[in-house]
Amino acid sequence: MNFEQVAALKNLLSSPKRIAIIPHKNPDGDAIGSTLALSWYLTKKGHNTQVLAPNDFPKFLKWMPGAHQILNYERHNAETKKFIAEADIIFTLDFNDFGRVGQMAECLENAKAKFVMLDHHQQPSGYADITYSDINMSSTCEMVYTLIDAMGDRDLIDQDIANCIYTGIMTDTGSFKFKATTSQTHRTVADLMDKGADNTAIHQRVYDTNSPGRLHLLGCALKNMVILYEFNTVYITLTQEELDRYDYEKGDTEGFVNYGLTLDKIRFAVIFIENKEEGIFKISFRSVGDFSVNEFARNHFEGGGHTNAAGGKSEKPLQETIDYFVSLLPNYKKALTE
Repeated sequence: MNFEQVAALKNLLSSPKRIAIIPHKNPDGDAIGSTLALSWYLTKKGHNTQVLAPNDFPKFLKWMPGAHQILNYERHNAETKKFIAEADIIFTLDFNDFGRVGQMAECLENAKAKFVMLDHHQQPSGYADITYSDINMSSTCEMVYTLIDAMGDRDLIDQDIANCIYTGIMTDTGSFKFKATTSQTHRTVADLMDKGADNTAIHQRVYDTNSPGRLHLLGCALKNMVILYEFNTVYITLTQEELDRYDYEKGDTEGFVNYGLTLDKIRFAVIFIENKEEGIFKISFRSVGDFSVNEFARNHFEGGGHTNAAGGKSEKPLQETIDYFVSLLPNYKKALTE
């Protein structure tokens, strides 16, 4: 954070405020970790805070300190709307456009509160009064740590806050293997461990609590994998029928797309997952090197994200979606093969 941002935030928080803290729809480890960590910190500073999620989040994140207090817009609609309407400040974390919060967008657009954005994705919208955006950060959780440090409050980071921040950094960096992991990321993690973050327990709670259904679903996904050697590309499909067959729960497909990148010479991996309720195929894009899946998703699938990790969607049937995707690849052959 720069000096002006810190000064503006300190002024905004100079007296007790009613603060709503919002993650994106289908929140992941970074979204839940960052919102909970910020909530714990601001509560320690004397503010009345509430994390308000657009919808539910995976079971493997519900152990996190304070997770049981999160209000879900789909389940607690009236309470969520009331808190947003009455909030003095709204922090939005791990997203940079209201289009990422689903049906909650209208509430945010009509809110009278001051907005503060913390996000590390590309091309932020201009809705916030204070925008802390840094695409070079490993995660929004690392940004929360940086914010607390910049505010002169690193001594307020206790074990609960440390566990939340560690979880988000760990999940968003692929257990510290992605390109966005820097030496500063490791210094941050070292300090979090000194403050009580239990790295072994966190890893087990996030990654080692699979159901039999999830592992069978992974097997199904890998059987559906198609390798396009000409373009160093892999894609995976999962239909609603396949999800239902293996008792899909929210979060079960997390990380499936990354298996494609473990193949030798593959630079681009994609997974298409049907959501019959919304009438779409949700798409996750991953890449290695300089191939920007952010640009690919923005240009072709109404999405976006990071250079090497992005998301999008398609309202077409599966085969039409795949045919369209494959038809695009010749335009990117040079970038994917040289």
